Amino acid sequence: MTLYGVGLGPGDADLLTVRGQAVLEDADVVYSPGRLSRSVASEHVPEARIGDLDFPMTRDEDELRRAWRAAADEIAPRARDGDVAFVTLGDPNVYSTFGHLRRTLDAFHPDVDLEVVPGVSAVTAFATALGVEVAAGASLALREAAGGAAPTGPDRMLLFKVTDAPATHEGLVDAGYDVTYGRRLFMEQGDAVVTADPSDLADRDYYTLAYAEQRGLDDEPATATFDVDHATTDADDRATTDGGRTAAARIPDERTAVERAVAESCGDELPEGVDG
Repeated sequence: MTLYGVGLGPGDADLLTVRGQAVLEDADVVYSPGRLSRSVASEHVPEARIGDLDFPMTRDEDELRRAWRAAADEIAPRARDGDVAFVTLGDPNVYSTFGHLRRTLDAFHPDVDLEVVPGVSAVTAFATALGVEVAAGASLALREAAGGAAPTGPDRMLLFKVTDAPATHEGLVDAGYDVTYGRRLFMEQGDAVVTADPSDLADRDYYTLAYAEQRGLDDEPATATFDVDHATTDADDRATTDGGRTAAARIPDERTAVERAVAESCGDELPEGVDG
């Protein structure tokens, strides 16, 4: 009998992992800490099996501890008798409420077996949505930027909880960063926004992230320096000198090697037997 911490992914019900879906389908009760996570979970389990927990919107630490103690006391007996899931957006171990539950259970119900099911984190989902590649060898820091904070230091940062984008933007630009924002990406609730203009995000929203990169970085990977003209010339040379055969004799659709290379680079259909 186990309590599973299940990462739901960034908000799109289709981005739940296969393992996570199986756990939710088998769990006797699925607990959710908020409306968004509940709406994703309800795409996979009946509403009747989703349990309610009350978490106050406060910074009062004593009140928060009381709420988490009550949640642990509610969940623990059910996890002793059966399988229970606690769901959270993103990944349970990355900027997640799940850590509070785990620590509270460790303190007051250490006999409860616990297992974490990873989810697609906002870090990777956000990078994908923006088309940002964090290349091998590059450094990337996670920071929180609630209330207009503008943390600096690393060359690249992913900022969570950007609740005052104009104020954060001003601080980051002054520190030499280029910044792109994303709001409610991969979420079925609300409108997704990707922008470099903080005025587009003047209203506050907890589910806003930012990618900040120092201007003038010069650390491109080796494959970023390919010269297209030279690559094309090399292909042309091979086509006309390969064992004395002509390009037309070797390419079934009678396109030259140069034409075929250009077509493939543009996403044109590849000949049969060639993996794209």
